[in-house]
Amino acid sequence: MTSEQQDQRDAPSRSAGEFDAVVIGAGFSGLYMLHRLRDTLGLSARVFEAADDVGGTWYWNRYPGARCDSESYFYSFSDRLSEDLLQEWTWSERFAAQPELLSYLRHVADRYDLRKDIQFSTKVVAAEYDDASGRWTVRTDDGGQFTATYLITAVGCLSTTNLPDFPGRDSFRGDSYHTGAWPHEGVDFTGKRVVVIGTGATAVQAIPEIAEQAAHVYVLQRTANYDIAGGNRPMDAEDGRKIKDNYREIWQTTRETGFGFPYHIANRTALSVTDEERQQIFEEAWERGGFRLGTTFNDLLFDEEANETAAEFLRARIRERVSDPEIAELLTPRDHPFFTKRPPLENGYYETFNRDNVTLVDLRPAPIQEITPTGVRTADAEYEADIIVYATGFDAMTGTLFKLGIRGRNGLGLQEKWAEGPLSYLGIATHGFPNLFMITGPQSPSVLSNMPVSIEQHVDWITDCLRHLRENGLDTIEPLPEAERDWVDHHNEVTQMTLLPRANSWWVGANIPGKPRNLYPYVGGVGTYRLICDEVAARDYDGFARGTGGAATAGEFTGVARAKFVDVVSAAAAS
Repeated sequence: MTSEQQDQRDAPSRSAGEFDAVVIGAGFSGLYMLHRLRDTLGLSARVFEAADDVGGTWYWNRYPGARCDSESYFYSFSDRLSEDLLQEWTWSERFAAQPELLSYLRHVADRYDLRKDIQFSTKVVAAEYDDASGRWTVRTDDGGQFTATYLITAVGCLSTTNLPDFPGRDSFRGDSYHTGAWPHEGVDFTGKRVVVIGTGATAVQAIPEIAEQAAHVYVLQRTANYDIAGGNRPMDAEDGRKIKDNYREIWQTTRETGFGFPYHIANRTALSVTDEERQQIFEEAWERGGFRLGTTFNDLLFDEEANETAAEFLRARIRERVSDPEIAELLTPRDHPFFTKRPPLENGYYETFNRDNVTLVDLRPAPIQEITPTGVRTADAEYEADIIVYATGFDAMTGTLFKLGIRGRNGLGLQEKWAEGPLSYLGIATHGFPNLFMITGPQSPSVLSNMPVSIEQHVDWITDCLRHLRENGLDTIEPLPEAERDWVDHHNEVTQMTLLPRANSWWVGANIPGKPRNLYPYVGGVGTYRLICDEVAARDYDGFARGTGGAATAGEFTGVARAKFVDVVSAAAAS
Protein backbone atom coordinates (compact mmCIF):
# COMPACT_ATOMS: atom_id res chain seq x y z
CA MET A 1 0.00 0.00 0.00
CA THR A 2 1.31 3.45 -0.88
CA SER A 3 1.59 6.20 1.72
CA GLU A 4 -1.13 8.08 -0.15
CA GLN A 5 -3.48 5.10 0.17
CA GLN A 6 -2.66 4.84 3.88
CA ASP A 7 -3.38 8.53 4.36
CA GLN A 8 -6.73 8.15 2.62
CA ARG A 9 -7.65 5.06 4.63
CA ASP A 10 -6.98 6.89 7.87
CA ALA A 11 -8.43 10.22 6.74
CA PRO A 12 -10.32 12.21 9.42
CA SER A 13 -13.33 12.68 7.13
CA ARG A 14 -14.71 9.29 8.22
CA SER A 15 -17.10 10.70 10.82
CA ALA A 16 -19.77 12.60 8.91
CA GLY A 17 -20.50 14.43 5.68
CA GLU A 18 -23.11 15.53 3.17
CA PHE A 19 -22.79 14.69 -0.51
CA ASP A 20 -24.81 14.81 -3.68
CA ALA A 21 -24.15 11.09 -4.19
CA VAL A 22 -22.78 8.13 -2.26
CA VAL A 23 -21.36 5.23 -4.26
CA ILE A 24 -20.69 1.82 -2.71
CA GLY A 25 -17.77 -0.06 -4.24
CA ALA A 26 -14.54 0.91 -6.03
CA GLY A 27 -14.18 -1.65 -8.80
CA PHE A 28 -14.90 -1.00 -12.48
CA SER A 29 -18.38 0.33 -11.65
CA GLY A 30 -17.47 2.59 -8.75
CA LEU A 31 -14.46 4.15 -10.43
CA TYR A 32 -16.32 5.04 -13.61
CA MET A 33 -19.38 6.25 -11.67
CA LEU A 34 -17.22 8.51 -9.50
CA HIS A 35 -15.52 9.96 -12.57
CA ARG A 36 -18.85 10.74 -14.23
CA LEU A 37 -20.44 12.20 -11.11
CA ARG A 38 -17.51 14.40 -10.28
CA ASP A 39 -15.91 15.32 -13.58
CA THR A 40 -18.93 15.24 -15.90
CA LEU A 41 -21.73 16.48 -13.65
CA GLY A 42 -19.73 18.44 -11.10
CA LEU A 43 -21.45 16.71 -8.18
CA SER A 44 -19.92 15.99 -4.80
CA ALA A 45 -19.50 12.25 -4.23
CA ARG A 46 -18.03 9.83 -1.75
CA VAL A 47 -17.18 6.22 -2.55
CA PHE A 48 -17.05 3.65 0.23
CA GLU A 49 -14.89 0.59 -0.34
CA ALA A 50 -14.49 -2.35 2.04
CA ALA A 51 -11.00 -3.18 0.75
CA ASP A 52 -7.90 -1.07 1.33
CA ASP A 53 -7.50 -0.41 -2.38
CA VAL A 54 -9.46 -0.18 -5.62
CA GLY A 55 -10.12 -3.19 -7.81
CA GLY A 56 -13.33 -4.85 -6.66
CA THR A 57 -13.38 -8.38 -8.06
CA TRP A 58 -9.72 -8.14 -8.97
CA TYR A 59 -8.73 -7.05 -5.48
CA TRP A 60 -10.31 -10.09 -3.78
CA ASN A 61 -9.92 -12.88 -6.34
CA ARG A 62 -6.19 -13.66 -6.18
CA TYR A 63 -6.34 -17.46 -6.36
CA PRO A 64 -3.79 -19.25 -8.57
CA GLY A 65 -4.60 -18.81 -12.25
CA ALA A 66 -7.19 -16.05 -11.74
CA ARG A 67 -7.81 -14.20 -15.00
CA CYS A 68 -10.69 -12.63 -16.93
CA ASP A 69 -12.81 -14.71 -19.30
CA SER A 70 -13.34 -11.83 -21.72
CA GLU A 71 -10.40 -10.80 -23.84
CA SER A 72 -8.32 -8.07 -22.24
CA TYR A 73 -8.69 -5.47 -24.95
CA PHE A 74 -12.45 -5.27 -24.47
CA TYR A 75 -12.50 -6.18 -20.77
CA SER A 76 -11.55 -2.61 -19.97
CA PHE A 77 -12.85 0.93 -20.13
CA SER A 78 -13.82 2.16 -23.58
CA ASP A 79 -13.43 5.46 -25.37
CA ARG A 80 -16.32 6.67 -23.21
CA LEU A 81 -13.71 7.19 -20.51
CA SER A 82 -10.71 8.21 -22.62
CA GLU A 83 -9.22 7.41 -26.01
CA ASP A 84 -5.83 8.36 -24.59
CA LEU A 85 -6.12 5.62 -21.98
CA LEU A 86 -6.85 3.07 -24.70
CA GLN A 87 -3.73 4.11 -26.57
CA GLU A 88 -1.38 4.26 -23.61
CA TRP A 89 -2.28 0.95 -21.95
CA THR A 90 -0.97 -2.26 -23.55
CA TRP A 91 -2.14 -5.66 -22.39
CA SER A 92 0.44 -8.43 -22.06
CA GLU A 93 -1.91 -11.40 -22.53
CA ARG A 94 -5.01 -12.15 -24.53
CA PHE A 95 -6.85 -12.92 -21.27
CA ALA A 96 -5.30 -10.78 -18.56
CA ALA A 97 -4.39 -12.32 -15.22
CA GLN A 98 -5.48 -10.84 -11.89
CA PRO A 99 -2.28 -8.89 -11.13
CA GLU A 100 -2.43 -7.08 -14.46
CA LEU A 101 -6.14 -6.28 -14.10
CA LEU A 102 -5.55 -4.87 -10.63
CA SER A 103 -2.64 -2.79 -11.93
CA TYR A 104 -4.88 -1.45 -14.68
CA LEU A 105 -7.60 -0.35 -12.24
CA ARG A 106 -5.01 1.21 -9.95
CA HIS A 107 -3.67 3.10 -12.94
CA VAL A 108 -7.14 4.39 -13.78
CA ALA A 109 -7.69 5.53 -10.19
CA ASP A 110 -4.39 7.41 -10.19
CA ARG A 111 -4.69 8.82 -13.69
CA TYR A 112 -8.07 10.41 -12.90
CA ASP A 113 -7.21 11.33 -9.30
CA LEU A 114 -10.09 9.26 -7.97
CA ARG A 115 -8.60 8.09 -4.68
CA LYS A 116 -9.19 11.41 -2.92
CA ASP A 117 -12.95 10.75 -2.99
CA ILE A 118 -12.76 7.09 -1.97
CA GLN A 119 -12.89 5.99 1.65
CA PHE A 120 -11.11 2.64 1.89
CA SER A 121 -11.39 -0.09 4.54
CA THR A 122 -14.97 1.02 5.19
CA LYS A 123 -18.08 -1.14 5.00
CA VAL A 124 -21.56 0.27 4.57
CA VAL A 125 -23.78 -1.35 7.20
CA ALA A 126 -27.00 0.62 6.65
CA ALA A 127 -28.52 2.94 4.05
CA GLU A 128 -31.91 4.40 4.92
CA TYR A 129 -34.10 6.77 2.96
CA ASP A 130 -35.63 9.65 4.90
CA ASP A 131 -39.01 10.66 3.48
CA ALA A 132 -39.00 14.06 5.15
CA SER A 133 -35.66 15.26 3.78
CA GLY A 134 -35.64 13.21 0.59
CA ARG A 135 -32.09 12.07 1.35
CA TRP A 136 -30.30 8.83 2.08
CA THR A 137 -28.50 8.34 5.38
CA VAL A 138 -25.55 5.98 5.04
CA ARG A 139 -23.88 4.42 8.07
CA THR A 140 -20.49 2.73 8.04
CA ASP A 141 -18.85 0.12 10.25
CA ASP A 142 -16.53 2.68 11.83
CA GLY A 143 -19.45 4.71 13.20
CA GLY A 144 -19.53 7.22 10.36
CA GLN A 145 -22.80 8.75 9.17
CA PHE A 146 -23.28 10.44 5.81
CA THR A 147 -26.19 11.79 3.80
CA ALA A 148 -26.72 12.05 0.08
CA THR A 149 -29.47 12.76 -2.41
CA TYR A 150 -28.49 9.75 -4.56
CA LEU A 151 -27.39 6.28 -3.50
CA ILE A 152 -25.61 4.21 -6.14
CA THR A 153 -24.56 0.59 -5.61
CA ALA A 154 -21.44 -0.50 -7.47
CA VAL A 155 -20.89 -3.69 -5.50
CA GLY A 156 -20.55 -6.13 -8.39
CA CYS A 157 -22.56 -9.25 -9.09
CA LEU A 158 -20.09 -11.76 -7.63
CA SER A 159 -18.77 -10.25 -4.43
CA THR A 160 -20.37 -12.18 -1.56
CA THR A 161 -18.71 -15.56 -1.23
CA ASN A 162 -20.78 -18.71 -0.80
CA LEU A 163 -19.24 -20.93 1.88
CA PRO A 164 -21.49 -23.98 2.31
CA ASP A 165 -22.31 -24.83 5.91
CA PHE A 166 -20.93 -28.36 5.86
CA PRO A 167 -21.15 -30.14 9.23
CA GLY A 168 -17.82 -29.91 11.02
CA ARG A 169 -16.48 -27.20 8.76
CA ASP A 170 -14.79 -25.36 11.62
CA SER A 171 -13.19 -28.52 12.99
CA PHE A 172 -10.64 -28.83 10.18
CA ARG A 173 -7.14 -28.51 11.60
CA GLY A 174 -5.46 -27.60 8.33
CA ASP A 175 -5.74 -24.41 6.30
CA SER A 176 -8.85 -23.56 4.27
CA TYR A 177 -9.46 -20.83 1.71
CA HIS A 178 -12.28 -19.58 -0.50
CA THR A 179 -11.21 -18.61 -4.01
CA GLY A 180 -13.14 -15.33 -3.71
CA ALA A 181 -11.25 -14.21 -0.58
CA TRP A 182 -7.71 -15.34 -1.27
CA PRO A 183 -4.76 -14.34 0.96
CA HIS A 184 -2.72 -11.51 -0.53
CA GLU A 185 0.50 -13.28 0.35
CA GLY A 186 -0.54 -16.34 -1.65
CA VAL A 187 -0.61 -19.99 -0.60
CA ASP A 188 2.27 -22.47 -0.85
CA PHE A 189 0.88 -25.86 -1.92
CA THR A 190 4.27 -27.54 -2.20
CA GLY A 191 4.09 -31.11 -0.95
CA LYS A 192 0.55 -30.63 0.39
CA ARG A 193 -2.53 -32.81 0.10
CA VAL A 194 -5.26 -30.55 -1.23
CA VAL A 195 -9.01 -31.00 -1.51
CA VAL A 196 -10.73 -28.63 -3.96
CA ILE A 197 -14.51 -28.47 -3.54
CA GLY A 198 -16.21 -27.28 -6.73
CA THR A 199 -15.51 -27.33 -10.45
CA GLY A 200 -16.88 -23.97 -11.62
CA ALA A 201 -15.04 -21.08 -13.24
CA THR A 202 -12.60 -20.37 -10.39
CA ALA A 203 -11.79 -24.05 -9.87
CA VAL A 204 -11.12 -24.55 -13.57
CA GLN A 205 -8.49 -21.83 -13.41
CA ALA A 206 -7.01 -22.79 -10.04
CA ILE A 207 -6.79 -26.59 -10.22
CA PRO A 208 -4.11 -26.82 -12.95
CA GLU A 209 -1.95 -24.32 -11.03
CA ILE A 210 -2.40 -26.10 -7.69
CA ALA A 211 -1.64 -29.50 -9.25
CA GLU A 212 1.76 -28.22 -10.39
CA GLN A 213 2.78 -27.76 -6.75
CA ALA A 214 0.77 -30.11 -4.57
CA ALA A 215 1.66 -33.65 -3.60
CA HIS A 216 -1.91 -34.66 -4.42
CA VAL A 217 -5.14 -32.90 -5.38
CA TYR A 218 -8.60 -34.34 -4.83
CA VAL A 219 -11.15 -32.55 -7.02
CA LEU A 220 -14.65 -32.94 -5.60
CA GLN A 221 -17.16 -32.47 -8.41
CA ARG A 222 -20.94 -32.33 -8.09
CA THR A 223 -21.77 -31.14 -11.62
CA ALA A 224 -19.65 -31.43 -14.74
CA ASN A 225 -19.42 -28.29 -16.89
CA TYR A 226 -19.03 -27.52 -20.56
CA ASP A 227 -15.60 -25.91 -20.30
CA ILE A 228 -14.47 -24.05 -23.41
CA ALA A 229 -10.90 -23.68 -24.65
CA GLY A 230 -9.62 -20.23 -23.68
CA GLY A 231 -6.72 -20.07 -26.07
CA ASN A 232 -4.76 -17.67 -23.91
CA ARG A 233 -1.42 -16.43 -25.28
CA PRO A 234 0.88 -13.40 -25.02
CA MET A 235 -0.15 -10.31 -26.95
CA ASP A 236 2.43 -9.17 -29.48
CA ALA A 237 3.08 -5.78 -31.04
CA GLU A 238 0.95 -6.55 -34.09
CA ASP A 239 -2.02 -7.47 -31.84
CA GLY A 240 -1.71 -4.18 -30.02
CA ARG A 241 -1.44 -2.12 -33.18
CA LYS A 242 -4.53 -3.67 -34.79
CA ILE A 243 -6.57 -3.18 -31.63
CA LYS A 244 -5.53 0.41 -31.08
CA ASP A 245 -6.13 1.31 -34.71
CA ASN A 246 -9.68 -0.04 -34.53
CA TYR A 247 -10.86 0.77 -31.01
CA ARG A 248 -13.82 2.88 -32.06
CA GLU A 249 -15.22 0.14 -34.28
CA ILE A 250 -14.49 -2.51 -31.64
CA TRP A 251 -16.32 -0.65 -28.91
CA GLN A 252 -19.28 0.25 -31.08
CA THR A 253 -19.70 -3.44 -31.90
CA THR A 254 -19.59 -4.44 -28.23
CA ARG A 255 -22.47 -2.05 -27.53
CA GLU A 256 -24.64 -3.59 -30.24
CA THR A 257 -24.13 -7.33 -29.76
CA GLY A 258 -26.05 -9.77 -27.58
CA PHE A 259 -23.28 -10.46 -25.06
CA GLY A 260 -21.22 -7.28 -25.30
CA PHE A 261 -18.41 -8.86 -27.32
CA PRO A 262 -16.97 -7.33 -30.50
CA TYR A 263 -18.36 -10.13 -32.65
CA HIS A 264 -21.92 -10.90 -33.67
CA ILE A 265 -23.95 -14.08 -33.33
CA ALA A 266 -24.16 -15.71 -36.74
CA ASN A 267 -27.51 -15.32 -38.49
CA ARG A 268 -28.09 -19.04 -39.09
CA THR A 269 -29.55 -21.99 -37.24
CA ALA A 270 -27.56 -25.06 -36.25
CA LEU A 271 -29.67 -27.46 -38.29
CA SER A 272 -29.68 -25.31 -41.44
CA VAL A 273 -26.23 -26.61 -42.42
CA THR A 274 -24.90 -30.13 -42.99
CA ASP A 275 -23.28 -32.11 -40.22
CA GLU A 276 -19.89 -31.62 -41.89
CA GLU A 277 -20.36 -27.85 -42.21
CA ARG A 278 -21.49 -27.56 -38.61
CA GLN A 279 -18.51 -29.52 -37.38
CA GLN A 280 -16.16 -27.25 -39.30
CA ILE A 281 -17.85 -24.13 -37.90
CA PHE A 282 -17.52 -25.47 -34.36
CA GLU A 283 -13.88 -26.43 -34.95
CA GLU A 284 -13.00 -22.96 -36.24
CA ALA A 285 -14.66 -21.32 -33.23
CA TRP A 286 -12.88 -23.72 -30.87
CA GLU A 287 -9.51 -22.91 -32.40
CA ARG A 288 -10.11 -19.19 -31.98
CA GLY A 289 -10.93 -19.74 -28.31
CA GLY A 290 -13.08 -17.80 -25.89
CA PHE A 291 -16.85 -17.60 -26.06
CA ARG A 292 -17.02 -17.62 -29.86
CA LEU A 293 -18.47 -21.14 -29.79
CA GLY A 294 -21.67 -19.64 -28.37
CA THR A 295 -21.98 -17.26 -31.31
CA THR A 296 -21.74 -19.86 -34.09
CA PHE A 297 -25.54 -20.25 -34.47
CA ASN A 298 -28.43 -18.09 -33.37
CA ASP A 299 -30.64 -20.83 -31.88
CA LEU A 300 -28.31 -22.59 -29.42
CA LEU A 301 -30.05 -21.02 -26.41
CA PHE A 302 -33.56 -21.55 -27.80
CA ASP A 303 -33.72 -24.94 -29.47
CA GLU A 304 -32.82 -28.12 -27.59
CA GLU A 305 -31.89 -30.09 -30.71
CA ALA A 306 -29.64 -27.27 -31.91
CA ASN A 307 -28.07 -26.96 -28.47
CA GLU A 308 -27.32 -30.67 -28.40
CA THR A 309 -25.08 -30.33 -31.47
CA ALA A 310 -22.82 -27.92 -29.56
CA ALA A 311 -23.01 -29.99 -26.39
CA GLU A 312 -21.91 -33.14 -28.20
CA PHE A 313 -19.08 -31.27 -29.89
CA LEU A 314 -17.79 -30.25 -26.46
CA ARG A 315 -18.20 -33.75 -25.03
CA ALA A 316 -16.04 -35.08 -27.88
CA ARG A 317 -13.33 -32.53 -27.03
CA ILE A 318 -13.32 -33.78 -23.42
CA ARG A 319 -13.02 -37.42 -24.50
CA GLU A 320 -10.09 -36.53 -26.77
CA ARG A 321 -8.13 -34.82 -24.01
CA VAL A 322 -8.67 -37.06 -20.98
CA SER A 323 -6.78 -40.36 -21.16
CA ASP A 324 -8.94 -42.45 -18.82
CA PRO A 325 -12.37 -43.06 -20.44
CA GLU A 326 -14.08 -43.39 -17.05
CA ILE A 327 -12.69 -40.05 -15.85
CA ALA A 328 -13.60 -38.46 -19.18
CA GLU A 329 -17.18 -39.68 -18.75
CA LEU A 330 -17.40 -38.16 -15.26
CA LEU A 331 -16.18 -34.84 -16.68
CA THR A 332 -18.78 -34.94 -19.47
CA PRO A 333 -22.02 -32.97 -18.78
CA ARG A 334 -25.30 -34.65 -19.62
CA ASP A 335 -27.81 -33.12 -17.20
CA HIS A 336 -28.20 -29.64 -18.68
CA PRO A 337 -27.93 -27.91 -22.08
CA PHE A 338 -24.79 -26.08 -23.11
CA PHE A 339 -24.57 -22.47 -21.87
CA THR A 340 -27.40 -22.87 -19.37
CA LYS A 341 -24.73 -22.86 -16.66
CA ARG A 342 -21.80 -20.44 -16.75
CA PRO A 343 -19.31 -22.11 -19.16
CA PRO A 344 -15.76 -21.60 -17.81
CA LEU A 345 -12.84 -20.94 -20.12
CA GLU A 346 -10.00 -23.35 -19.51
CA ASN A 347 -6.34 -23.54 -20.38
CA GLY A 348 -5.17 -27.09 -19.71
CA TYR A 349 -7.89 -28.02 -17.21
CA TYR A 350 -8.83 -31.36 -18.76
CA GLU A 351 -5.22 -32.45 -19.22
CA THR A 352 -4.75 -31.96 -15.46
CA PHE A 353 -6.77 -35.15 -14.90
CA ASN A 354 -4.11 -37.12 -16.78
CA ARG A 355 -1.66 -36.37 -13.94
CA ASP A 356 -0.87 -39.06 -11.37
CA ASN A 357 -1.32 -36.60 -8.49
CA VAL A 358 -4.90 -35.59 -9.37
CA THR A 359 -8.00 -37.59 -8.40
CA LEU A 360 -11.52 -36.72 -9.54
CA VAL A 361 -14.20 -37.51 -6.95
CA ASP A 362 -17.81 -37.75 -8.15
CA LEU A 363 -20.14 -36.34 -5.49
CA ARG A 364 -23.37 -37.29 -7.23
CA PRO A 365 -23.54 -40.85 -5.84
CA ALA A 366 -21.61 -39.97 -2.68
CA PRO A 367 -22.21 -36.39 -1.43
CA ILE A 368 -20.09 -34.65 1.18
CA GLN A 369 -21.19 -35.72 4.65
CA GLU A 370 -18.90 -33.59 6.79
CA ILE A 371 -15.61 -31.79 7.13
CA THR A 372 -13.44 -33.69 9.61
CA PRO A 373 -10.39 -32.46 11.53
CA THR A 374 -8.19 -34.15 8.93
CA GLY A 375 -10.11 -33.71 5.68
CA VAL A 376 -13.42 -34.30 3.93
CA ARG A 377 -15.70 -37.31 4.35
CA THR A 378 -18.17 -38.23 1.63
CA ALA A 379 -20.81 -40.94 1.77
CA ASP A 380 -18.29 -43.62 0.79
CA ALA A 381 -14.77 -42.36 1.62
CA GLU A 382 -12.64 -39.88 3.53
CA TYR A 383 -10.04 -37.72 1.82
CA GLU A 384 -7.24 -36.53 4.06
CA ALA A 385 -5.99 -33.04 3.38
CA ASP A 386 -3.58 -30.40 4.59
CA ILE A 387 -5.51 -27.68 2.73
CA ILE A 388 -9.14 -27.34 1.66
CA VAL A 389 -9.97 -24.92 -1.17
CA TYR A 390 -13.62 -23.89 -1.39
CA ALA A 391 -14.31 -23.05 -5.04
CA THR A 392 -17.99 -22.83 -4.19
CA GLY A 393 -18.91 -19.57 -5.86
CA PHE A 394 -20.97 -16.62 -4.72
CA ASP A 395 -24.38 -15.48 -3.56
CA ALA A 396 -24.71 -13.75 -6.89
CA MET A 397 -26.57 -10.58 -7.85
CA THR A 398 -28.49 -10.00 -4.59
CA GLY A 399 -26.19 -11.27 -1.83
CA THR A 400 -24.14 -8.11 -1.42
CA LEU A 401 -27.09 -5.77 -1.96
CA PHE A 402 -28.91 -7.39 0.96
CA LYS A 403 -25.86 -7.02 3.22
CA LEU A 404 -25.95 -3.22 2.83
CA GLY A 405 -29.03 -2.80 5.01
CA ILE A 406 -30.90 -0.75 2.39
CA ARG A 407 -34.28 0.59 3.52
CA GLY A 408 -36.55 2.76 1.38
CA ARG A 409 -39.80 4.61 2.00
CA ASN A 410 -41.51 3.88 5.34
CA GLY A 411 -38.54 1.74 6.40
CA LEU A 412 -39.17 -0.97 3.78
CA GLY A 413 -36.12 -3.25 3.53
CA LEU A 414 -34.84 -4.22 0.08
CA GLN A 415 -34.45 -7.82 1.19
CA GLU A 416 -38.01 -7.76 2.52
CA LYS A 417 -39.40 -6.37 -0.74
CA TRP A 418 -37.44 -8.94 -2.77
CA ALA A 419 -38.30 -11.89 -0.54
CA GLU A 420 -39.79 -13.79 -3.51
CA GLY A 421 -37.23 -12.53 -6.00
CA PRO A 422 -36.03 -9.20 -7.45
CA LEU A 423 -38.59 -6.56 -8.45
CA SER A 424 -36.99 -3.84 -10.54
CA TYR A 425 -37.47 -1.54 -13.49
CA LEU A 426 -34.76 -2.13 -16.11
CA GLY A 427 -32.68 -3.81 -13.41
CA ILE A 428 -31.47 -0.37 -12.38
CA ALA A 429 -34.09 0.93 -9.91
CA THR A 430 -36.91 -0.36 -7.73
CA HIS A 431 -40.21 1.19 -6.58
CA GLY A 432 -40.23 2.41 -3.00
CA PHE A 433 -36.53 3.32 -3.06
CA PRO A 434 -36.26 6.83 -4.55
CA ASN A 435 -32.91 7.88 -6.01
CA LEU A 436 -31.44 4.40 -5.59
CA PHE A 437 -29.55 3.22 -8.67
CA MET A 438 -28.08 -0.28 -9.00
CA ILE A 439 -25.22 -0.68 -11.47
CA THR A 440 -25.64 -4.07 -13.21
CA GLY A 441 -28.43 -5.00 -10.84
CA PRO A 442 -30.63 -8.09 -11.17
CA GLN A 443 -32.84 -8.13 -14.28
CA SER A 444 -30.22 -6.26 -16.31
CA PRO A 445 -27.76 -8.10 -18.65
CA SER A 446 -24.92 -7.99 -16.08
CA VAL A 447 -23.32 -11.45 -15.81
CA LEU A 448 -24.77 -12.57 -19.16
CA SER A 449 -22.50 -10.03 -20.79
CA ASN A 450 -18.99 -8.67 -20.97
CA MET A 451 -19.21 -6.77 -17.70
CA PRO A 452 -17.36 -3.49 -18.50
CA VAL A 453 -19.69 -2.90 -21.46
CA SER A 454 -22.79 -3.29 -19.28
CA ILE A 455 -21.20 -1.25 -16.49
CA GLU A 456 -20.49 1.67 -18.81
CA GLN A 457 -24.02 1.55 -20.22
CA HIS A 458 -25.54 1.75 -16.75
CA VAL A 459 -23.21 4.47 -15.51
CA ASP A 460 -23.79 6.57 -18.63
CA TRP A 461 -27.57 6.12 -18.33
CA ILE A 462 -27.49 7.16 -14.65
CA THR A 463 -25.33 10.16 -15.52
CA ASP A 464 -27.75 11.30 -18.21
CA CYS A 465 -30.68 10.74 -15.84
CA LEU A 466 -29.14 12.92 -13.13
CA ARG A 467 -28.34 15.60 -15.70
CA HIS A 468 -31.99 15.49 -16.85
CA LEU A 469 -33.21 15.94 -13.28
CA ARG A 470 -30.92 18.91 -12.66
CA GLU A 471 -31.79 20.62 -15.93
CA ASN A 472 -35.49 20.34 -15.10
CA GLY A 473 -35.25 21.49 -11.49
CA LEU A 474 -35.95 18.00 -10.15
CA ASP A 475 -34.08 15.90 -7.62
CA THR A 476 -36.19 12.77 -7.08
CA ILE A 477 -36.85 9.80 -9.37
CA GLU A 478 -38.50 6.45 -8.68
CA PRO A 479 -40.05 3.71 -10.84
CA LEU A 480 -43.82 3.54 -11.05
CA PRO A 481 -45.15 0.23 -9.66
CA GLU A 482 -46.87 -0.63 -12.95
CA ALA A 483 -43.63 -0.11 -14.89
CA GLU A 484 -41.82 -2.36 -12.46
CA ARG A 485 -44.44 -5.09 -12.79
CA ASP A 486 -44.31 -4.86 -16.56
CA TRP A 487 -40.51 -5.14 -16.63
CA VAL A 488 -40.51 -8.16 -14.34
CA ASP A 489 -43.18 -9.83 -16.50
CA HIS A 490 -41.18 -9.04 -19.63
CA HIS A 491 -37.98 -10.35 -18.05
CA ASN A 492 -39.71 -13.61 -17.14
CA GLU A 493 -41.28 -13.98 -20.58
CA VAL A 494 -37.92 -13.57 -22.31
CA THR A 495 -36.38 -16.04 -19.87
CA GLN A 496 -38.98 -18.68 -20.73
CA MET A 497 -38.13 -18.32 -24.42
CA THR A 498 -34.71 -19.81 -23.66
CA LEU A 499 -33.26 -23.04 -22.27
CA LEU A 500 -31.70 -21.25 -19.29
CA PRO A 501 -34.32 -22.31 -16.70
CA ARG A 502 -33.42 -25.95 -17.42
CA ALA A 503 -30.22 -25.88 -15.34
CA ASN A 504 -29.62 -25.59 -11.61
CA SER A 505 -27.18 -22.75 -12.02
CA TRP A 506 -26.18 -19.77 -9.90
CA TRP A 507 -27.79 -17.72 -12.66
CA VAL A 508 -31.11 -18.91 -11.20
CA GLY A 509 -29.93 -18.89 -7.57
CA ALA A 510 -29.82 -22.69 -7.26
CA ASN A 511 -26.49 -22.66 -5.42
CA ILE A 512 -27.89 -20.86 -2.35
CA PRO A 513 -30.31 -22.84 -0.12
CA GLY A 514 -33.65 -21.05 0.14
CA LYS A 515 -32.88 -18.45 -2.52
CA PRO A 516 -35.90 -17.75 -4.77
CA ARG A 517 -35.49 -19.49 -8.10
CA ASN A 518 -35.45 -16.84 -10.82
CA LEU A 519 -33.16 -16.04 -13.69
CA TYR A 520 -31.35 -13.11 -12.13
CA PRO A 521 -29.71 -11.55 -15.22
CA TYR A 522 -31.70 -10.30 -18.23
CA VAL A 523 -31.25 -12.49 -21.30
CA GLY A 524 -32.72 -10.12 -23.90
CA GLY A 525 -29.25 -9.05 -25.06
CA VAL A 526 -26.89 -6.16 -24.40
CA GLY A 527 -27.62 -4.28 -27.61
CA THR A 528 -31.38 -4.69 -27.30
CA TYR A 529 -31.32 -3.70 -23.64
CA ARG A 530 -29.34 -0.56 -24.46
CA LEU A 531 -31.97 0.46 -27.02
CA ILE A 532 -34.72 -0.18 -24.47
CA CYS A 533 -33.04 2.03 -21.86
CA ASP A 534 -32.37 4.76 -24.41
CA GLU A 535 -36.00 4.67 -25.50
CA VAL A 536 -37.21 4.98 -21.91
CA ALA A 537 -35.03 8.06 -21.44
CA ALA A 538 -36.02 9.56 -24.78
CA ARG A 539 -39.71 9.22 -23.83
CA ASP A 540 -39.20 11.55 -20.85
CA TYR A 541 -38.20 8.64 -18.59
CA ASP A 542 -41.30 6.62 -19.29
CA GLY A 543 -42.23 4.53 -16.26
CA PHE A 544 -40.53 6.80 -13.74
CA ALA A 545 -42.13 9.29 -11.38
CA ARG A 546 -40.07 12.45 -10.82
CA GLY A 547 -40.34 15.32 -8.39
CA THR A 548 -38.58 17.47 -5.81
CA GLY A 549 -37.78 17.25 -2.12
CA GLY A 550 -38.31 13.50 -1.99
CA ALA A 551 -41.76 13.56 -3.61
CA ALA A 552 -41.78 11.63 -6.89
CA THR A 553 -45.33 12.08 -8.15
CA ALA A 554 -45.28 13.18 -11.79
CA GLY A 555 -44.79 10.43 -14.32
CA GLU A 556 -46.51 8.17 -16.82
CA PHE A 557 -46.11 4.64 -18.10
CA THR A 558 -46.77 3.70 -21.69
CA GLY A 559 -44.92 0.38 -21.81
CA VAL A 560 -42.19 1.63 -24.10
CA ALA A 561 -39.61 -0.84 -22.74
CA ARG A 562 -41.55 -3.96 -23.74
CA ALA A 563 -42.61 -2.36 -27.02
CA LYS A 564 -39.02 -1.56 -27.90
CA PHE A 565 -37.99 -5.18 -27.32
CA VAL A 566 -40.74 -6.38 -29.66
CA ASP A 567 -39.65 -3.84 -32.30
CA VAL A 568 -36.01 -4.90 -32.12
CA VAL A 569 -36.78 -8.63 -32.23
CA SER A 570 -39.19 -8.17 -35.13
CA ALA A 571 -36.61 -6.17 -37.06
CA ALA A 572 -33.96 -8.82 -36.43
CA ALA A 573 -36.29 -11.59 -37.55
CA ALA A 574 -37.16 -9.70 -40.71
CA SER A 575 -33.51 -9.25 -41.61
